[in-house]
Amino acid sequence: MSAAMIWCPFADEESAAKVAGRLLDEELIACANILAPMRSLYRWNGERGEGTETGVIFKTDTSVLDRAQTRLAELHPYDEPAILSWRCDASPGTAAWLAKLGG
Repeated sequence: MSAAMIWCPFADEESAAKVAGRLLDEELIACANILAPMRSLYRWNGERGEGTETGVIFKTDTSVLDRAQTRLAELHPYDEPAILSWRCDASPGTAAWLAKLGG
């Protein structure tokens, strides 16, 4: 087992906190860092756009990473949320904390 992170933007802090709360309750993440609003410049459906979003970094364990990503996609208010994840190194204490996820 090892640490993993998931990055995902939301339209606002309220929707980010709501989804983070559900993932915490379902023990698919151990922590969600909800970041200050950020300016997003993007290209979507062939058009350039700009807006403000709230970014979230979810901390989880690789043993539940696939389930966490799937559930995040189900709960997210966007039709096509940008969900990016990666496996990463963690300190022994952090790795032990994350390994408790998923029963």
